[in-house]
Formats: sequence, structure tokens, C-alpha cells
Amino acid sequence: MTDYPTLAKTIASLTKGETDAVALMATVVCEVHHSDDRFDWTGFYRVTGPQMLKIGPYQGGHGCLQIPFSRGVCGAAARSGEIQLVPDVGSFPGHIACASSTRSELVLPVWNAKNRLLGVFDIDSDQPDAFAPADADALADILKSVFAPVA
Repeated sequence: MTDYPTLAKTIASLTKGETDAVALMATVVCEVHHSDDRFDWTGFYRVTGPQMLKIGPYQGGHGCLQIPFSRGVCGAAARSGEIQLVPDVGSFPGHIACASSTRSELVLPVWNAKNRLLGVFDIDSDQPDAFAPADADALADILKSVFAPVA
């Protein structure tokens, strides 16, 4: 399991004073991805146009290059502004299989200081039911502390 207090301190130390969203995303992805063996694919999908997400930065195998807000778990998080905790991606209506190994998924919306959606933070696992509400809560707190200062 992830040691979220230590992870939060590490990320805070590495990102202190940085305001570039992509640099922040790259650092968060790296630290989160390597913090837990459950995390098979970890990355951001950035809002790049009306109702459109594009990949990057990320760690793991390939991912979908674009995801419309109308499709998949990432689209649902972007569209609703709510965390998506999916224990079995096969039972999620409209799931996009960017990687056939994915069994469960956690997707969190990422907001900036102006309450504008920057994108979503997506974690896939090759294990079913890999994520708990505690994971979502801890990661939401980390994302808020990192991205809230971004204009």
C-alpha cells in the first residue's frame, strides 16, 4: 500500500514554487507511479479543446492519445467533475480499453486556482478492485495541494 503521508511530503518538496502545469504533472506521475505496485499505468489526460482530453505526461505502457468527455472513465470524470472509482472496468458502460491488461481504474479531476478543469489524473491497475476510497481521498488531497496554486 502507498504511504500517502510520505508521498505527499515528497511531492510537495519536489514541486515547491513550480507553476508550470506540465512540469507538475510529470513530477506527480513519476512519484505516484513508483509508489505502489498496484499502479500499472499512471498519467494525466489534459483538457486541450472543447470536450477533449489528450494524453500526457504518463508512465507505463501506451495509452489512448485522445479521449472525448463523452467516452470512458476519464471522460466521465471530466464531464461530471467527480472522482471515478471503478473496481471492474469491464462493467463500466462505455469503458475504453486503451490497454487490455487494465482491470480497475481510479480517475480524479484536476482543478486549478480558478476552478478550471486542467484534466484528469488516471491510474489503471492490472488487478481487479485495486483501489479504495482512501486512495481517492489521499490522491485528491495531493492533487489539490499541487494544482490549486496554478493559474
